[in-house]
Amino acid sequence: MSIDFRSLQKKRISAFVQLGKVLLFISEKHLYSSSCGLTEQEFDATHLLVQKQKNYNGWFTQINVLKAMNGIATWLSQEKLEEFCAHYSEPKSTKNVAIIMAGNIPMVGFHDMLCVLLSGHTAIVKLSSDDKHLIPYFYEMLVLFEPELKDKVIFSDYKMSDYDAVIATGSNNSFNYFEQYFGKYPHVFRKNRTSVAVLTGKETREDLHRLGEDFFTFFGLGCRNVSHLLLPKNYKLDTVFEALVDFGEVVNHHKYANNYDYQRAIMMMNKIPFLENNFVIMKEDEALFSPLAQINYSYYSNENELNEFISRHEAQIQAIVGLNHINFGSAQQPLVSDFADGVDTMEWLAHLN
Repeated sequence: MSIDFRSLQKKRISAFVQLGKVLLFISEKHLYSSSCGLTEQEFDATHLLVQKQKNYNGWFTQINVLKAMNGIATWLSQEKLEEFCAHYSEPKSTKNVAIIMAGNIPMVGFHDMLCVLLSGHTAIVKLSSDDKHLIPYFYEMLVLFEPELKDKVIFSDYKMSDYDAVIATGSNNSFNYFEQYFGKYPHVFRKNRTSVAVLTGKETREDLHRLGEDFFTFFGLGCRNVSHLLLPKNYKLDTVFEALVDFGEVVNHHKYANNYDYQRAIMMMNKIPFLENNFVIMKEDEALFSPLAQINYSYYSNENELNEFISRHEAQIQAIVGLNHINFGSAQQPLVSDFADGVDTMEWLAHLN
């Protein structure tokens, strides 16, 4: 790895570390202090931006935007970023990498931008219409901390051009579009995934309460949100319902409530058995994906059945929550080294030709 690349990467890490301090401060505190690294005017402008997101996207409540900012901030420490980058070699050459971002949760495309910039490349970003304001705003802040990053992210509102490789995230239908239009370029394409939770019957009430975070953080809209419960035979779901009581306020959000009412009405009209607690529906169903405001569940008799289910759906599972898997409540708290769909983006970027 050349000295020039090490120097460039070090400067970019320093800028992201400073941005991380800003994101952490704003997501945890509501009163200005000069220690946040911003002027009072910049601080107020950032808070106003956060508050206004719900006007552009009804799912982007202030709580959810701040939660997303806080999650990103946990990646952006000097120690974590240096350790993260240390595993990868210098790229063979610098490229223009197109990033087509999703917009299901706030700033969900930030990790791809981070990887591209830390790899020494330039990002050409196509933002989702559902999340058009946050990442450009914080990129401009990043440039203030490291002026050499100016023009290293280019936001394209129209047809993208002059790119050498593509990272694209979207639905299964979008995946077909990606293949058709970008398949000839080096690429990382992502389509629909979701997450599951495995219960054994040995969970504490606190474990099950934390499971509520895996269900309801970002209203369940992320690929890391749990949409399917795997239960041991004869498991009593009342145990789960009792532990989720504190999450009932989710139904006070009108868009979530509309989904809940719709799914409930459909099942009642079609006489489909289901369980409910006035804010979430649980339905016995082998399907991995479930509609918003609904959790599917299925039973397993032994370890082999459980492993067979997971293996059968491996290509569609983003994360597995449980006592023998990632911790309850942490599905929407990925590490900086947790790559979407299990594809090591940094390794791919290091070997672009």
